[in-house]
Amino acid sequence: MPAVGPELRARVEEWIARDPDPGTRDELAALLAAGDGAALAARFAGRLAFGTAGLRGTMGGGPARMNRAVVRESAAGIARYLVEEVPDARRRGVVVAHDARRMSTAFAADCAEVLAAHGLPVTLGTGPLPTPVGVFAIRRLGAAAGIVVTASHNPAADNGLKLYMGDGAQIVPPVDGRVAAAIDAVARDGVISIPGAAGAGVAPLDDAVIDDYVAATIARVPAPPVPIRIATTAMHGVGGALLARLLAAAGHSDVHVVAAQQEPDPGFPTVAFPNPEEPGATDLLAARMRETGAVLGLALDPDADRVAVLVPGPDGGTRQLTGDEVGGLLGDWLLGEVTSGPDRLVTSSVVSSQLLAKVAAHHGARHAETLTGFKWLSRPAMEHPGWTQVLAYEEAIGYAVGPDVRDKDGLSAALAVASMASAYAGRGRTLPDALDDLHRSHGAHVTANFSLRDESPGGAERRAALVGRLAGDPPAAVGPLAVRAATPLAPDVLRLDLDGGVRVIVRPSGTEPKLKCYCEAVEPAPDGDVAAARARAGATLAAVRSGLEPLLLA
Repeated sequence: MPAVGPELRARVEEWIARDPDPGTRDELAALLAAGDGAALAARFAGRLAFGTAGLRGTMGGGPARMNRAVVRESAAGIARYLVEEVPDARRRGVVVAHDARRMSTAFAADCAEVLAAHGLPVTLGTGPLPTPVGVFAIRRLGAAAGIVVTASHNPAADNGLKLYMGDGAQIVPPVDGRVAAAIDAVARDGVISIPGAAGAGVAPLDDAVIDDYVAATIARVPAPPVPIRIATTAMHGVGGALLARLLAAAGHSDVHVVAAQQEPDPGFPTVAFPNPEEPGATDLLAARMRETGAVLGLALDPDADRVAVLVPGPDGGTRQLTGDEVGGLLGDWLLGEVTSGPDRLVTSSVVSSQLLAKVAAHHGARHAETLTGFKWLSRPAMEHPGWTQVLAYEEAIGYAVGPDVRDKDGLSAALAVASMASAYAGRGRTLPDALDDLHRSHGAHVTANFSLRDESPGGAERRAALVGRLAGDPPAAVGPLAVRAATPLAPDVLRLDLDGGVRVIVRPSGTEPKLKCYCEAVEPAPDGDVAAARARAGATLAAVRSGLEPLLLA
C-alpha cells in the first residue's frame, strides 16, 4: 500500500477542514489513519470535471468524487455565472429538482441554499421527481436555469447533477466552459456565497406544475383506439407513479407493474446495473409480460428520461426493440398518422440509424443529424423557429416527442409508444409488423453496437488518443470490408464508411468509462423477405465487429 506523502496529507486535511459532510470527513480521516495512500490519491487525482452533461461520478470524499463540498462549490460557480451573465436571473430564479438516489435530497438542498445566498430565488422539488418534470418546470415557471440532481442510469454508487438554461435544453459551448471556469474560481478562492449579497427565498414546487406536465404530455399523442395490455417497470427509480398516472389519464386501463421495482430504491436491489439497455435489466419486466399476456412492455430508467420497449417474441418469449427500431417506428407513425403540415422536423444523432432520414423523406418532412446528446439534438428546432419538431431521438433509448420537448423524456415517449401500439392493434397489427413494413420499404437497417469498458487510471486519455490515432491513420479494412472513407465528426468522434454501405462510428462515452462503437448495415428486401435481409446484415456486422475489436484493443 503506497504511503501517504506529506503533500497529499496536507491536501486531505485541508479538504476535511472545509467538508460540510461528517460522513465524508470520517471516510477521509479513516483512510488517513490507515495510511491508504492509493485510495486517497484516487480521491484527490484532480477534480470531478464539469462538462456539457454537468457532473457525474462515484460518491465519496475528495475533489474527484461526488460529495456535498463539490456540489456546493459547483452550485456557487453556477450562481456566479448566472448573476454575471444572465441579466434577469435574480428575477427569474432557478428550479432545483432531484431523484431518489443516495444523497440526492442533500445535494439538492445544498444547491438551493447556495443559489439563494447569491440572491437567486429557488423553486425546489419537495420530493423525488423524474428528470423530465424538473426540466418541464424550468420553462413552465420562466426560470433562468434549472439543476436536476441525478446520475440517471449509472450504478448505485454514483450521483451527479445536470444543468439546463432557461430554454429547457442542456448547456453547450461556450456556456459549459464559462460555468466550469466559474466553478474552478470558487474552488480556488473558497467563497461559496457572495459577501454582502441579499439572500433570496426557497419555495416548494407547486403540484400544479406536475398537473401541467401531465396535461401537456397527454395532449401530444392521440388517445388509444383499442385497449391493449401493458406491463411497466420503474427500475427502482422515480418514474413509476407518474407513468401509471399518465397511462390511466390517457385511457390505458389494463396496466400491470413490476411490483418489486415500482418504488424508488437507491440500492437497485433487483438489477446488477440500473440501465434498461444492460443485459438482464429488463428480465422482471419480460416475466411480467409473460405472466399477464401483455403485448407491450415499457421500462423506464431510474430518472425516467429514457424508456426501453419490449414486445412479445417467438415461442412465448419477449423481444426488446433497439432504440433505433423504436425511433424509426415513432418517426413513421408520428409523421404518417399524428401530425401534418409543412416544415415538420425529425432529428437523430450521428450514431443513430440512418432509417429515420429515409422515413422523413418518404413523408416529405425535414431531417437533421447532430452530434450525440440531447444538448445537440434539441438545437435544430431551436435554431429554426419555423420548423416544427415532431421527434428527436438517439439510439440509447432517448426520445423527445413533440415541438416543446428539448430533452429526452421517457415518460412522454412511453405514452407515445403505448398510443402507437394501440393504433396498430386496432388494425390487427403489432409493432414488429410495422417494423417489417418499414424494412420492406426502406431496407433492413440492422445495428450492432458495443462498448469496451476501461475504468483504470488514464482510461479517458487512452480512449481519446485511440480515436485520434484511427482518424490520423485509418485502417485499410475492417474485417472483410475495405474502408472507403474515414471522417472525423468531432475531435473524439470518427466515422468509417465501409464497402457495401456499412457504417462504423467510434467515440468515447461522455458519462461512463467506455469506448463506444456503433455499426450499421443496410440490406434491401426486394422479395419482401425481411428476415433474410436482416440475417445478411447481421452476418456482415458480426464480421465487422471481429475485425474492429483488435483495432480498438491494440
